[in-house]
Amino acid sequence: MALDQTDVEKIAHLARIAIDQQDIVNTTEGLTQILTMIDQMQAADTDNVEPLAHPLEMEQRLRADAVTETNQRETFQAIAPATENGLYLVPKVIE
Repeated sequence: MALDQTDVEKIAHLARIAIDQQDIVNTTEGLTQILTMIDQMQAADTDNVEPLAHPLEMEQRLRADAVTETNQRETFQAIAPATENGLYLVPKVIE
């Protein structure tokens, strides 16, 4: 799919992007190259390709789920401006 300068100007207007007239030619060429690459990628046969969650077939090592810090809730809430039932109270923002 090829774009012309009018298409780029319309896209820029819709996106509220100001593109200088001197940059329109380079922007048009760049967007056309991107769209051409997308067309090439969409033309690839992917019928027998299984989707991947990650391109590398590796398992991630996980650390043990262990508590490493002590509970300091009371200490932090003691210096908070306002708390109630273990929760921090904040000013109402949305009515």
